[in-house]
Amino acid sequence: MAFEVTVTKKPTHTHFIIRGENTVENTLGYINEIYHECTNNNYSRILIEERLDGNLLGTLNSYDIVSKASRKGFGIFKAIAFVDINADKSTLKFIEDLAVNRSLPVRSFLTVEEAEKWLTGKVTK
Repeated sequence: MAFEVTVTKKPTHTHFIIRGENTVENTLGYINEIYHECTNNNYSRILIEERLDGNLLGTLNSYDIVSKASRKGFGIFKAIAFVDINADKSTLKFIEDLAVNRSLPVRSFLTVEEAEKWLTGKVTK
């Protein structure tokens, strides 16, 4: 797997920055790593900032990834803010809808600043 996860603990949430190649394997890998980090440290409010290189994953791949992630993360998280610096608004909305329909408390954002405002309760979406 060719990805790197940077973790920064903040007063209101934990910020994960993901770098590497945009592949299904890497995405599932970083989700698994975040899951273990969160369960080991009782993190329930997180920001995932995806900075992966390469083409966006297709609709079917996104569906499969969110389905697998939702089974693992059900009931663990209070809030998940998701930012993909390469995705457009419609792609982010699709991912958010998939996750919410599978009972994950996810909101997608175009910027880290917007995501942090939501996580800190300074803005509602």
